[in-house]
Amino acid sequence: IKNLTNPNNMILDSIVIDSNALQRMDTVKKSNDHHSINLLAEFSSCIEANEFLMNTDVDLIFLEIEITKINGFEFLDILDASNISVPEIIITSKNTSFAFKSYSYGVVDFLSKPIENILFNKSVDKVLTKLNLLNNINKEVKENQHIFVKSNLKKRKVFIKDIKWIEALGDYVKLITSNGSYVILSTMKAFENDLPKGKFLRIHKSYIINLKKIERYNSRFVEIDNFKIPLSRNKKNHLTDALESQS
Repeated sequence: IKNLTNPNNMILDSIVIDSNALQRMDTVKKSNDHHSINLLAEFSSCIEANEFLMNTDVDLIFLEIEITKINGFEFLDILDASNISVPEIIITSKNTSFAFKSYSYGVVDFLSKPIENILFNKSVDKVLTKLNLLNNINKEVKENQHIFVKSNLKKRKVFIKDIKWIEALGDYVKLITSNGSYVILSTMKAFENDLPKGKFLRIHKSYIINLKKIERYNSRFVEIDNFKIPLSRNKKNHLTDALESQS
């Protein structure tokens, strides 16, 4: 059964930053007990955490504000000015006067210490809801990706997800889609450049295929809708690598 807050069963790669060892341990325990959190590391300083973030992608940070040398707000300023993809932030602090300023930084939530389990879980749910919503928006954008092609003197809108394969026809290419086929004045190379990277592969001098549409393949052919498309010998490894990157 899927969690309604987390329908995609998303796991949040997270870190905890808190200079108080006992309070940090409490946040760490709550994180380890939560089924949607994968705790990657804990830090007593923002300097250590910043070095970690330069090499590791993180979805969520539990951040104490009152930390020596670089405090939580200064750390958020550093993140914002860096090339690092800024994770979601949940502020943890005994000092509730920091709450208003925290929200001005666009954090997901402010948790007053000692942290109550129910409030901790609600904060994580807020992060999951936000990221799932963003993922759904990105998915919708990807599904609505399209190109315009000129066929029979008309410009036609073709959705990327509907393209099955493209085949060479002399000075033209034939575009086979779920809704029909179109003959277009273009070279294979030029058409290939219009397609999104990583979704299509030229498996033969005369064929480009949509990797998502493959039903089966062997050393000689790729099969899409029971149509056998020739696979060049030197393209088999490229095809295997491309399919592995899709999964």
